[in-house]
Amino acid sequence: MKLATLRDGSRDGALIVIGPRGDTYTHAAAIAPTLQVALDAWDALSPRLRELSDALAAGHAPSHALDPARLAPPLPRAFEWVDGSAYLNHVRLVRKARGAEPPPTLETDPLVYQGGSGALLGPCDDIPLVNPAWGLDFESEVAVILGDTPLGTTAAEAEKHVRLLMLVNDVTLRNLIPDELAKGFGFFQSKPATAFSPFAVTPDELGAAWRGGRVHLPLRTVYNGELAGDPDAGPEMHFSFFDLIAHIAKTRAYTAGTILGSGTVSNADRARGISCLAERRTLETLDTGRPITPFMKVGDTVQIEMLDPDGRSVFGRIAQRVVGA
Repeated sequence: MKLATLRDGSRDGALIVIGPRGDTYTHAAAIAPTLQVALDAWDALSPRLRELSDALAAGHAPSHALDPARLAPPLPRAFEWVDGSAYLNHVRLVRKARGAEPPPTLETDPLVYQGGSGALLGPCDDIPLVNPAWGLDFESEVAVILGDTPLGTTAAEAEKHVRLLMLVNDVTLRNLIPDELAKGFGFFQSKPATAFSPFAVTPDELGAAWRGGRVHLPLRTVYNGELAGDPDAGPEMHFSFFDLIAHIAKTRAYTAGTILGSGTVSNADRARGISCLAERRTLETLDTGRPITPFMKVGDTVQIEMLDPDGRSVFGRIAQRVVGA
């Protein structure tokens, strides 16, 4: 089942169910006006949403042509947006770029930060660039949306709290990070609004690709019309989503509608390319002694998408352009 949020002039938009090819939709207002309402009563409402999805696929529900530009993020505002960094190749590369050593617990204790969740970007929303000197970068990721998740949830218990999955562009201002982290208090100004894929999908939509709390499919990033990378999101995700859930639930509970990200998808094999410019710049520095690729500028575009083995877009496409703020 694929769900999305249609912009309708209200703050939280209107919940819609997406057809199997990703190009049609039907309204879900009779079941739940918004995705958050559906998440709050998931056990009762998700079977009805699935029935509507099946009816749409069978041609038994009203069908409308989908314009992705009209979509908000699946959750236009979320109770929490927590992002991990589960791909250790990425951690090592970006730490090397700013001359910092990875923590000694890198392989045993996940890295997470809490981002802004009150104003999120839709899949086709522009990325505002206030100051080019801040070093604008994209970061291609996978995320889960949680149901109510109790304090002390273990990795073995975590799967039942995963409701939906999405893709992410975790927009980052790289040149603001070093001074922020030097204060010993984490990211803030360096993490502006995050963008999400058109569709949030139930785990069964991924079939065998969803296993062990990981999505075993390539994540494609196209930057300025050229393939930047297609790393496999599965094998090198050191900490699974189940591990990340257990980590964040160690000291607190989470409410339905919490978003948890994987961190930038990254493979050690250079042939798989990159999911952020910081990695490319680090590799250039290792090879030539200096970074060559500039950070994003006005007019640049980025597209993020995940295709299943049959070439179908699982989550729809994030397609953004950088504009002057």
